[in-house]
Amino acid sequence: MSKFFLGLDSSTQSLTAIIIDFDAREVVYDRSVNFDVSLPHYGTKHGILPSNDPKIAHAPPLMWVEALDRMCEIMRGDKAPLGEILSISGSGQQHGTVYLNERAAAALAGLVTAGNLADALRDVFSRPTSPVWMDSSTTTECVEIRKTLGGAKATAETTGSDTFERFSGPQIRKFHRADPISYENTRHIALVSSFMSSLLAGRISPIDHGDGAGMNLMDIRKKEWLPKSLEATAPRLGERLPRLCAPWTVVGDASPYFTRRYGLNQSAKCVAWSGDNPCSVIGLGLINPGMVAISLGTSDTYFGTMKQCHTDPRSEGHVFGSPTGDYMTLICFKNGSLAREKIRDMYDMDWNQFSDALRQTPPGNNGKILLPYFEPEIVPKVLKPGPRRFFLQEQDAPGNCRAVVEAQMLSTRIHSEWMRVSPTQIYATGSASVNREILQVMADVHQCPVYRFDVSNSASLGAALRAAHGYFSHIGDTIPWEEVVRGFTEPTRGSRIDPNPDTLPIYDKLARQYATLEAEVAGELA
Repeated sequence: MSKFFLGLDSSTQSLTAIIIDFDAREVVYDRSVNFDVSLPHYGTKHGILPSNDPKIAHAPPLMWVEALDRMCEIMRGDKAPLGEILSISGSGQQHGTVYLNERAAAALAGLVTAGNLADALRDVFSRPTSPVWMDSSTTTECVEIRKTLGGAKATAETTGSDTFERFSGPQIRKFHRADPISYENTRHIALVSSFMSSLLAGRISPIDHGDGAGMNLMDIRKKEWLPKSLEATAPRLGERLPRLCAPWTVVGDASPYFTRRYGLNQSAKCVAWSGDNPCSVIGLGLINPGMVAISLGTSDTYFGTMKQCHTDPRSEGHVFGSPTGDYMTLICFKNGSLAREKIRDMYDMDWNQFSDALRQTPPGNNGKILLPYFEPEIVPKVLKPGPRRFFLQEQDAPGNCRAVVEAQMLSTRIHSEWMRVSPTQIYATGSASVNREILQVMADVHQCPVYRFDVSNSASLGAALRAAHGYFSHIGDTIPWEEVVRGFTEPTRGSRIDPNPDTLPIYDKLARQYATLEAEVAGELA
């Protein structure tokens, strides 16, 4: 008999459901509900409510409630094997907060099949909208919390990250300050992940260590709420937060609402949800130290796994709890595809010509260096944009093509050293990962094999794999993570690119030069 597990991903723009057949090692169901298209009456654009202030990004949590109902209707209509689901887990867009009043717990416990979720839960919110990860309106609150915790380095050392505008702690502080009456009427504060878990379990769910780390409220090493941070954020905040839990915790059985209305297995276990970043770590199979993913997208992102907790002394990177019980790291570089496309377009090239330029130029680029700050940069912090060239002429098209790629790969190398884990293999994802020449530079700079990884809903797949792991742990049949992800997280066949060992001394030298120049320029432009 097949073992089916359901993973859900409540992202910014959609809710995705994946069902895996664990024994057959395959995804047997994959569907999404787009919020704008399927639920237009909420008035969102790309999942976000329109705002006159570009710094404010909120979404209606009731939309996520209705999306879950809609997804269950679709799965039932598609004859998905809901009656055979052994457990469910999920992924929520990280950092988003949901504010519930004193009626919420009873309403969740008393859900009945008559009516629908949205009608049953319409009156449980003390705040009708939820700030999400795109919100950047809390700079003042970030400064205040950071100061109380002893500065950026101390904040990152204790909570895993410096304060960032999108993080939950600063968002909660702003809510308390802007609307103290509604804050007083708030009985429970949830993350998107724990809120969606609460819907499925019919009870207020805990927050797992992975998503809890993205709040500036959790002691990253003890994995407990940090009293000093709670006090710095809002009054009696600890009374409003649920408990923290291990990522594999079973919250309870599925609510009768879903078992009776949609035929979900009555014994299906609800495993605690987590954030989209921790779930994607599992969906990519990054379960051991040295396994790294570099996403080459609009922004370039570097993330991987650590056994021991190390935080970034420059307060640029993030440390979250990993679903494996270890730690995951994440660094975001804003000038990703934006910078590559800027150079390509500057010389009126297509991507084939860009690749030819990489082949025509030697590793190390004969010492030609570009700091590609076409836009303000996050890592390192550069507020005043403007590319800087060293020993490189602007009219040198091939040299600029290699310089931008080498700069990006050197930056991932330099700014990940604080993790104290050198990559042993890299999974390259994102649109630029189809370019073998770019991946060859990546392999040479990091001196490890690079594989292309075709990502499709890694967060929801990771959620389904977490559901399987949580289920087996719950019944006392703990399965190693290597066995959990086997067959589901394999890189693209034949995509391996090995580093050229002759480039090791070249990039060791260039990395030192780049780091020195970067520090000088970033200091000027900060």
